[in-house]
Amino acid sequence: MFAALLGGCKKAPNPSAAEIHAITREFAAALKTTAPADGHSELSASSQDAASFDRINVTVRADSSSSSRATVYRLLRAMNGVATRHHLSREGPLESRDGLLYAYRRAGVITHMVHFHEKVETKSGEAPPPGQNDVARLAIILDDLGNDRAAADAIFALQAPITISVLPNHSHSVDIAQEARRRGFQVMLHLPMKAVGNERPEAQELQPGMSASDVSTLVSGLLQAVPDVAGVNNHQGSQSTADAALMNELMPVLREHNLFYVDSRTTAATVAYDTAQRFGVRSGFRNVPFLDDVAEVSAVRNQVLLALRDARKKGDAIAIGHPHPATLQALRDVLPEAKAQGVRLVFASEVVH
Repeated sequence: MFAALLGGCKKAPNPSAAEIHAITREFAAALKTTAPADGHSELSASSQDAASFDRINVTVRADSSSSSRATVYRLLRAMNGVATRHHLSREGPLESRDGLLYAYRRAGVITHMVHFHEKVETKSGEAPPPGQNDVARLAIILDDLGNDRAAADAIFALQAPITISVLPNHSHSVDIAQEARRRGFQVMLHLPMKAVGNERPEAQELQPGMSASDVSTLVSGLLQAVPDVAGVNNHQGSQSTADAALMNELMPVLREHNLFYVDSRTTAATVAYDTAQRFGVRSGFRNVPFLDDVAEVSAVRNQVLLALRDARKKGDAIAIGHPHPATLQALRDVLPEAKAQGVRLVFASEVVH
């Protein structure tokens, strides 16, 4: 659905970045004078990048879901005047777990993405409705699956919403992915990318210098090797994710396939998440330490507890680990505590935006 929202043919040249920024400021002024809401704008449209657009994020706080939606629609009506003056059309909404996402276009070209984040706040002493802003959310991705079917079965036995990321073209890649989906787990493609160090490369990997056609062909082939995935995260990739030109070629391919992207953050120099956001790809990044850099049960247990703590602090968190025996044992030990600690385990698709 998101690909359809972002798709469309260019029927006219892009508006200039300066014009888009000016419209953004008009939108912001209209929002500010209409209803109580917290907003910020990202003037990310660039005349050098035809796929770029400005972003507007608005947090709507209300005491009920119905009053929140009423405020959103009032704000949209205020934006209608600005959109009409500048010949923009509105598309959406795409509903996310915490709000509504709209695209504004002119002549088929996206100029603005507007995300209304809904925060339903009950009166002091009242319990919030189940599932509505009551707990933090933690997505745990276990990647490097593909060779060891027994490890996959051990993950299934956890009976928790773990997201499984599968390497393509390994001995059990297809059957692990199929069984995971049959059991209701979320499956991602663990996309091989070139590393800076001496890590053992996969037979096929995304490398700097590849053309748009090369990237599209490689990614499409790997998606066939792990079919029906919901999203992608990078395997290794400390060199590839830091290469802006390569990420500029990758993100339109993921958008075309309607896939979200999680940046594993194997390097501090990564530009992958920012590029995904700029191209309108639903995305997130690992924002807690890796679970099993030290593959010992006690060490992993501490890392999982740290991930739960950070999820409470951040509201949403993405953790990444691997199907080591120590990791699986630590998850068996700690995951039952998550709910009591105020953290809800979710699939990765629920914490990308």
